[in-house]
Amino acid sequence: MTMLNAFRRTARLCLFATVTAVALPATAQVIPQPQTIIPAAPQLAASSWILMDADSGRILVEHNADERLPPASITKLMTAYMVERELDRGTINMSDMVNISENAWRTGGSKMFIEVGDRVSVEDLLHGIVIVSGNDASVAMAEHLAGGEAPFADLMNQHADRLGMRNTHFENATGLPHDNHYSSAHDLALLTQHIINDYPEHYAIYSQKNFSFGGIDQPNRNRLLWRDPTVDGLKTGWTTAAGYCLVSSAKRDDMRLISVVMGTNSEEARAQETQKLLSYGFRFYETMKLYERGAVLATPRIWGGEANELRVGVDNEVFMTLPRNRNEELRARLNLREDIQAPIAVGDEVGTLEVYLGDEMVGERQLSALESVEEGGLFKRLFDQVQRFFSGLLSRFTD
Repeated sequence: MTMLNAFRRTARLCLFATVTAVALPATAQVIPQPQTIIPAAPQLAASSWILMDADSGRILVEHNADERLPPASITKLMTAYMVERELDRGTINMSDMVNISENAWRTGGSKMFIEVGDRVSVEDLLHGIVIVSGNDASVAMAEHLAGGEAPFADLMNQHADRLGMRNTHFENATGLPHDNHYSSAHDLALLTQHIINDYPEHYAIYSQKNFSFGGIDQPNRNRLLWRDPTVDGLKTGWTTAAGYCLVSSAKRDDMRLISVVMGTNSEEARAQETQKLLSYGFRFYETMKLYERGAVLATPRIWGGEANELRVGVDNEVFMTLPRNRNEELRARLNLREDIQAPIAVGDEVGTLEVYLGDEMVGERQLSALESVEEGGLFKRLFDQVQRFFSGLLSRFTD
């Protein structure tokens, strides 16, 4: 059985493989290092907050993260996500021209300042949504994609459900106040993770500091874009009910963090409280890529197939976020199905990968077949049945 060590830097991952109920330890020795002392997470002057690693999804800090709160213009992250999704699918293009309705023009609140009867490109409207929080641009895109804001909100809710946003419900594309329009810090972090990872080709928009349209130049309201060069997004929000909110992301070295702060009392407060979260996360944690997509972690016996072995591994990159300077304590174990039988298709689950930090399991991922193995001919199947019978008989005598 093949065992891989895929850490970068000085990390060692001791791999255990379970083909039966008994784990087989690898020969590499784990040398415990002094544990990093991590202080209590900062307490913020906000209603709700969360700090999440964008790659591993690990939540480092949270407070009232699942509380349903008005998201104000942070709603537009979902509006923008849906535009980016349609761009990725090819149903629309950046150069497509959108007719501006009177309804879009009349929408109150922050504006991109489009005019009735204008034809504005999808590219300009997307910039207007993300950078200057244009309610008029958001309604225009909702009408363009779904024929109206109400059906667009229905689509928003379907996507929220698909992404696992369990404490979210949208009534509009803008975030303008409505009793049944709400989200949570946790849900907004999940959405941000998808914006960053699903459509990275569009993510640069979120870091732009200014946007000019129709001779009107407006700044991005995210003050951290000017203060911290590692911050590159994403969206601010404010209403009287929501307070001042900010969803941010920053990348330092190979680690990207997502911060959501809701319900602060000023623009300055939301920037300062967000900076506290980001500084804490980068100071005391690190994220490591353990395995690349498609890494082969084992080649167990497969019975009754055209081949005798099956390549098994992970079908997505595996990241882990852990306290700094504890990477030497990481180890992993493969729990494979005891009896893998053909036919097997690519992606079929054949076990689990468990990752431990010391004695604590800190991650679990599905182990998948990385290749298809068709059923063998009659003679091969009969031969494997006989071999499997004697293999099982021998194991009972040796146990």
